[in-house]
Amino acid sequence: MCFLLDHTPLTVSIPIAEENIHSSRLSIPKYSEEEAAFVKEATTIIKNLNTSNLTDHDRLEDVVNLFASKIKQAWVKNTK
Repeated sequence: MCFLLDHTPLTVSIPIAEENIHSSRLSIPKYSEEEAAFVKEATTIIKNLNTSNLTDHDRLEDVVNLFASKIKQAWVKNTK
């Protein structure tokens, strides 16, 4: 099957300058003391979440943001 085009396709070359982006990644070694500490801390954070008053979207969002913040703190504390 052959299709006839009613236009001419355009080809555009966009030059991209080479750039080195420095990045770092935090990690917790598997089966390490840091991993055990993080899991223990995360478990405590989950146990202590107050979910008794989730009556609307804003309160749910507040609890989720608090949870995320505390987990991030625990992660940073235990990573290398």
